[in-house]
Amino acid sequence: MNSFFGDAETQFAQIDSIKIAYRCFGNGTPILFYNRFRGILDTWDPLFLDSLATNHTIILFDYPGIGDSEGQLSSDILEVAHVGIKLMDHLAYKNFFVVGWSYGGLVAQAAMFLYKDRVLKTVLIGTNPPGNNQIPFDPAFFERALKPVNDLDDETVIFFEPTSIKSRAAGRASFDRISKKLDPTKIPSTADKFQKYFDGSALMKKDESNFREQFKSLTIPVLVISADHDISFSVENWFPLLRNAPSMQHIIINDAGHGLQHQEPVLIAGYINLFLNN
Repeated sequence: MNSFFGDAETQFAQIDSIKIAYRCFGNGTPILFYNRFRGILDTWDPLFLDSLATNHTIILFDYPGIGDSEGQLSSDILEVAHVGIKLMDHLAYKNFFVVGWSYGGLVAQAAMFLYKDRVLKTVLIGTNPPGNNQIPFDPAFFERALKPVNDLDDETVIFFEPTSIKSRAAGRASFDRISKKLDPTKIPSTADKFQKYFDGSALMKKDESNFREQFKSLTIPVLVISADHDISFSVENWFPLLRNAPSMQHIIINDAGHGLQHQEPVLIAGYINLFLNN
């Protein structure tokens, strides 16, 4: 069986005088993906992406200064959002869907609110809303996620549910799928780069653009997919918005963690396909 993801070659777009690494594959209405903390082109689960690429054109990219992209990651998360939109300009896509995971979910929300005339629908995976959220990160996340290199045991704690036999097994299967193409040396591993992500996340927490309030009047359909036990972006932090975000739907995956779309790649892709194609 051919893999859209496996067959896709890395290309480069000149954006703001730097080369941005990206991949484009699949068929259908385009989806722009914003990646997680420390995520690069090859840290997405290929089975998840292939399950979406049958019906959509997938656009992945490395943030500036991350992976194969030149430059430096901006501490301003709005600037990070702009890079993705400029890539879509480069590819001549006026309207598109947006998907963001984790830190990328914060970036995707910024892109959605900044470009309401271009984003058709938004999917937010394992992330939280802008503004002040009551439940903080679990210390276990930082104990594992900030290591220079993460092994399978670390990723089981960060992305899956260690107390679940099913989740641990799914984590190993996903780890093996990703490892086939991944060059771990390209994953950001230094404190200075980590701080850029943290600064951007802090900006969304301050929410000076008042994005959280804009959910009340937002007409763009939004699908939030959360795990019941995410040690970084707690699902409970969405609950105050549920009656104040009329265009939002929320799915909670049981017995799962932060990488829920890697635990259930076909199931989650099915939910997303249904939402985007409806």
